[in-house]
Amino acid sequence: MADDLLQDLWFHCADNVVLDTITVHRERITIRAATTSEKAVCPSCGTSSSRVHSGYVRRLDDTATGQRRVAIELQVRRFRCRESGCSQVTFVEQVPGLTFRHGRRSQGLQTALQRMALMLAGRAGSRLAEALAAPVSRSTLLRLIRALPESAPVTPRVLGVDEFALRKGHVYATVLVDIETRRVVDLLPDRSVETVSAWLAGHPGVEVICRDRSGSYAEAGRVGAPDAIHVADRYHLWHNLAEAVEKTVLQHRALLPEPAPALAEPPTVTLPPQVTAQPRSTGRLSDRVREQHATVHSLLGDGVALRVIAQQLGLARNTVRRLARATDPDELLVGRWTGRASILDPYKPHIDQRFAAGLTNARRLFEEIQQRGYPGKEQIVRKYVHRLREAFPRQDPPRRKPSVRDVTRWITRHPDRLDADDAQRLKEILARCPALATTAEHVRAFAELMNNRRGRHLKDWISAVQTGQVPALTAFATGLLKDLDAVVAGLSLRYSSGAVEGHNNKIKMLKRQMFGRASFDLLRLRVLHAT
Repeated sequence: MADDLLQDLWFHCADNVVLDTITVHRERITIRAATTSEKAVCPSCGTSSSRVHSGYVRRLDDTATGQRRVAIELQVRRFRCRESGCSQVTFVEQVPGLTFRHGRRSQGLQTALQRMALMLAGRAGSRLAEALAAPVSRSTLLRLIRALPESAPVTPRVLGVDEFALRKGHVYATVLVDIETRRVVDLLPDRSVETVSAWLAGHPGVEVICRDRSGSYAEAGRVGAPDAIHVADRYHLWHNLAEAVEKTVLQHRALLPEPAPALAEPPTVTLPPQVTAQPRSTGRLSDRVREQHATVHSLLGDGVALRVIAQQLGLARNTVRRLARATDPDELLVGRWTGRASILDPYKPHIDQRFAAGLTNARRLFEEIQQRGYPGKEQIVRKYVHRLREAFPRQDPPRRKPSVRDVTRWITRHPDRLDADDAQRLKEILARCPALATTAEHVRAFAELMNNRRGRHLKDWISAVQTGQVPALTAFATGLLKDLDAVVAGLSLRYSSGAVEGHNNKIKMLKRQMFGRASFDLLRLRVLHAT
């Protein structure tokens, strides 16, 4: 039964293989096995042969077990091809699911390393493989990617076209995505008209092209697929509109902060005088002092001397003398420093004034009065400021003035998704700046066109913007006229290349894992297989 269990554990994916022995070493497990098939098929002509020429032992690396590397020593046979005209006189039998031609790894380990290479590329994949007790070099992993078969790209009916950076600001490539299946179709090495139009011409059948408003992609679509409908991507349309809004807000940034209130005299902050400290009436100290006071006065009434009283009670003579002089124990329970002047008193008016003006940092207040001649320690100032904070709790801090990006985000966001504070601040800003109020109205109108697919009303929106006094929005609207048919289609049809943006992020991640040193062809293979 144990033999059957081990047989099923290592060779459950392979038929006609019999396990012989297993040897466990300190860092390696060696498995010896042999094939049992009577025939094999020639890889060149496909003829089945049972004529054995010779045999030898193949050594294959397999997936690790218990952090030990596993090596399979497989006894295989070489067969003679029966076809006289075949160029291959002899051939070695292959075990489906376990071996492949010229392979030094099992099929399972080869597949695992290929997936690791696709996900992590060279260096990261090599480190993970070493941790899994299957060490390979980064160059080997990259070779595994290059050896993967490349399937012929399927021509999609709705094609998304967008650019991505190979080297931001310098080198850009093109990604093609099937909008309906949301899968990458192909990657092109650049974004030129010739490259994109040649791909479209070589893959007829594209009916709809979703793209940004780039002139090169528009021209490539007209040349390579003249019958296709061009759709301007809604993501890029809204992004371009947001850029125009940001330019408008930047021009009126002086009106964004709330107007300063009229100057008024800062409120006076003065602590009430401290109440004279009261004697302690409870506690162990109070009880002990009262008991000692009563005992000392009782002994004095009996005519006992102070020295004798000190010896009987185990107290110092001065302590007995203070107890004897006090007519009431409360005199001994009042702090000796009560009512005395503080070294901070001359500087308290300045601290009160600055605290009322909003400066509540004890360290800064200490530095200010130190420059005015204060000779004391910082701890005294801290204690006084702490009393001020308890007596006069700090009000809510002033609101941060909105930035250009804040206001742009408020204008371009759906009103229902703004919180109450942001909505109120935006309302105040629009009341102070008529140009921004007009901009907000146009943005809301464009959002309705886009969300409700009312592309037929785009010309009316453009006319309304051009009659206004908002230069940035006017330039945006004028630019829409240059690609009007595609923009109208983008605001009317359901197609949009939002999936392309998601794949752009995946491509950036895969490109970063390759540290910028691998070729474009290698990146293309990774993207096509990983997505």
